[in-house]
Amino acid sequence: MTTDAFARVAAELESRYGQAGAGAAARLKTWLSGALPFAHEEMLTRHLDVARVPLLFDAFWQDLPFGTGGRRGRVGYGSNRMNETTVAMTVQGHSDFLRRQNGGKALEVVVANDVRVFRDLAGTYRFLGDTHPLLGVSSRSLARLACEIYAGNGIRAWFADPENEAAVLATPQLSYLIDALGAAGGINLSASHNPPDDNGVKTYDGFGSQPVAPEDQQLIDVMAKATDVKRIPFQQALAQDLVRAVEPARQQAYVDLHVKLYDEIFTPRADLPITYTPLCGCGLDTAGRVLETLGFPIVVPPDQHPDGSFASIPFRAPNPEVPQATAPACAFAEKHGSEIVLSSDPDADRVGVEARLADGSWFHFDGNQIAALLGYFLMLDPEGPRRQGLVIETLVTTKILGRIAQEAGDSPLIDDLLVGFKYVADVLKRLGRGETVRGVSCSPERLVLAAEESHGAIMIPSIRDKDAAPACMMLAALHQRLRAHGQTLLDYYVAILERLGGYDNVNRSIVMQGADGILKKDRIMESLRKSPPKRLGGEPVRRMLDYWDEKEFGPFVSASDRLPRDVVQLQTEAFVATIRPSGTEPKLKFYLQLLPGEEEAPARGRELLSAVRARAAEVARQIYGDLLSRIDVRLDAAALLLPDIIDLERKLEFQEKTVPALRSALIDGRLKTLDALLDWLRGEVAAMTPGSDALPALKEPITFLCDAWAESLPDAPLRHALAAWARA
Repeated sequence: MTTDAFARVAAELESRYGQAGAGAAARLKTWLSGALPFAHEEMLTRHLDVARVPLLFDAFWQDLPFGTGGRRGRVGYGSNRMNETTVAMTVQGHSDFLRRQNGGKALEVVVANDVRVFRDLAGTYRFLGDTHPLLGVSSRSLARLACEIYAGNGIRAWFADPENEAAVLATPQLSYLIDALGAAGGINLSASHNPPDDNGVKTYDGFGSQPVAPEDQQLIDVMAKATDVKRIPFQQALAQDLVRAVEPARQQAYVDLHVKLYDEIFTPRADLPITYTPLCGCGLDTAGRVLETLGFPIVVPPDQHPDGSFASIPFRAPNPEVPQATAPACAFAEKHGSEIVLSSDPDADRVGVEARLADGSWFHFDGNQIAALLGYFLMLDPEGPRRQGLVIETLVTTKILGRIAQEAGDSPLIDDLLVGFKYVADVLKRLGRGETVRGVSCSPERLVLAAEESHGAIMIPSIRDKDAAPACMMLAALHQRLRAHGQTLLDYYVAILERLGGYDNVNRSIVMQGADGILKKDRIMESLRKSPPKRLGGEPVRRMLDYWDEKEFGPFVSASDRLPRDVVQLQTEAFVATIRPSGTEPKLKFYLQLLPGEEEAPARGRELLSAVRARAAEVARQIYGDLLSRIDVRLDAAALLLPDIIDLERKLEFQEKTVPALRSALIDGRLKTLDALLDWLRGEVAAMTPGSDALPALKEPITFLCDAWAESLPDAPLRHALAAWARA
């Protein structure tokens, strides 16, 4: 029966998807054979139905790739999913690699994990019932498995509180501990800010950073040959001292580093509470503890302590980049007399900040604005530490940091790195070896700030991955100092623009799930290379840079060098636009860097900010539309206002089905109350944000639609009520 069912499914895979489908069938056969550990063949047998061929193709058409941050993806059954098999093969490969690299030396690694737990909120595996093996698989359980495999290979694993199932270790702690312990490397079980049904595994080298090409390719090559997974049961590994607890003194040393960096630049005030939320992640052990140690009066929303389902976070999107993610924390802050919300994502490497304004509204700072605040405060603020030294950023991070470094003087700048914080770490590594990097030769100890647009920063050179803690403590100090003088962080940011120019940045993503999404991403990038736009956002394109151009940027040093360099940059006199597919998420990203223009010169204060924001947003919408046109897709204005955490197919459904149905519902009057209308609408868009209420994502597009329908539906009784709800 199973043989016949597999034959039917294999034939259908090849019929629908050609050679890629045949490859998926071959991988499926291997997983069904019992040759791989933890493959759960009995569950895969229950997949063998022609109706589930699309799911099987997406789950098996490739091995989950090793991207810019390791392997990351949806938890599930198959080679293109995160599961125990993926983790086991990755860890065995990492063990083999470390052994090959270090010969017969005694080896140690650090194993970290965040809080996430797989609950199948999207209902992908509902057909398997309520008790299948992957339900309840957590970052912690996968980290325990990693410890068992390292132990099986004779490698000692340092692990947070081994007997405590709720223990966590954040990304910056992992990086610090690798260096502090002299470990050969480490591994992190985390999907960072991804949805709760995702997970990931990232490997770290002995420098406490993720490897770059060609070192990462060497690791990938060894991983590809890892088949014999060696493993010792966890309790046995503990008894043999092959799993060892990270001592509290080590974790305190991490905090002490930040206290030393802070250097009493401002005495915290007890009367100005700081709201901090870990967004249900690990950050209380890092940023939270640092703030408390320094004496800042922090208050934490009680429902946002560690929780791997992220149930209290809107859209279950625990990402400081998403403005809506901190809305509950802002409401909590208001009740506690706090005018700032600091946040970090589940593995505590990204930082977020919201500031309450005089009118009671909240302003969300994006990653580039946070970098500008930190850079100016650290280097140019007359009341700040006035530091001079090394500034590092990626090629898509705000250009204002370059101006800040220039004005500070004696501050070398490296500002053209590929996207990914591992490239920042690589600069620190090379400078530490005495190399000259991009014309800069200095000690990494001169680091003042390294930042990237995706809410990441470091200020301590012995921590080689993003760390929310130093940003939180500096922003808390700056906020309290400003509030004591009746100012806000937004006033401070506007003053920076007035002094340095109307810089602005807009980052957007086109989320495209599944194998078809990958093909669409590739089509867009291929189209840009074959027929670059002559004009963009109303401006002539004066130069296009293609980082795949080996004449311009040098030959590829390994196969792993191709994905990070899959970048196209279009330069105009007014802005720079950079397009690249994500290496760890199913999305195409583009970054708009608006440059100061003469037309903004007369504007001051909030008018200047409004002018540059409006210009940047309009250019970004035009770029979004141009990119979609290259795969023959068009989104109207309302759909473009949906948050970018929502994938393209759901945006199209909203445009083609939900909007016409909503208009009809307003006309025919069959839904008599606003509550009834909202309940209906909630059901219509439930798939946008699985496991979470999607209605908050509709507020901007519905505001736009209600305004657009004002003339054609003047008498629709619920239009005014719906518009008022959307604006609230």
